[in-house]
Amino acid sequence: MDAGEKLEIVCSRAWPPLTEEPLGQWRLRWADGFTGRANSALAVGDPGMPVPAALGAVCEFAHARAITPAVQVVEDSALERAVAAEGWVEQVGHAAGHRVTVQTGPLPSGPAPEAEVLDEPTPQWWELTAGSRYPSAAERHVLTTGKVGYGVVTSDEVTAGAVRGAVVDGWLHVARLAVRPDFRRRGLAATVLHALAAWGRAHGATQWVLQVALGNTGALALYSALGCSEHHRYRYWVPGPDTCKDPQS
Repeated sequence: MDAGEKLEIVCSRAWPPLTEEPLGQWRLRWADGFTGRANSALAVGDPGMPVPAALGAVCEFAHARAITPAVQVVEDSALERAVAAEGWVEQVGHAAGHRVTVQTGPLPSGPAPEAEVLDEPTPQWWELTAGSRYPSAAERHVLTTGKVGYGVVTSDEVTAGAVRGAVVDGWLHVARLAVRPDFRRRGLAATVLHALAAWGRAHGATQWVLQVALGNTGALALYSALGCSEHHRYRYWVPGPDTCKDPQS
């Protein structure tokens, strides 16, 4: 595996699905439809069989769980070209954007007195990052499994900003950064990220990693200002016409 594929495994461990099955070095993942990352096959390394057979296994796994067959693969890799050669196409309809840049950088230092990192998510944290104070079983599993911290910044007795961090193998994986619309442009995103960085450092992390849709220019500008740069990119691919028929149909 190359560096990009190895880092994708770290990111996958920081975002654990409800069900995960190995396919050689690939990982078949299901989380009841919550996020593309947790409901796709992570196609890295050797699947232990020819790529056409591996993609067939991806289809069978997805159809058995009523999700769209999809693979997450490092952009412009030999494996991505092999997937495309089998008639799969880019998942341009992916809600969050099917092309993703993976940003990395050293953990920044600096005070964040207005923010804190909690051991358990609060109802307001859930509401801001997941859209509801009452998460589904899949959301709860994905977002609370592992060594996880829940960054919050409070203003006017309201959780104005929130973020999730998970420590895996010395990396701090950052996700679900959100600021309430009426509290934006106050620097709260940077404030809560600095608090999360300090938490990650205290738990053995030295670098952080963030997966950001290419179209999210605001987030990319923020992470660049915090010292991050692109490590690699990945894309989601789905079957083209007649390449992945449901055996039950």
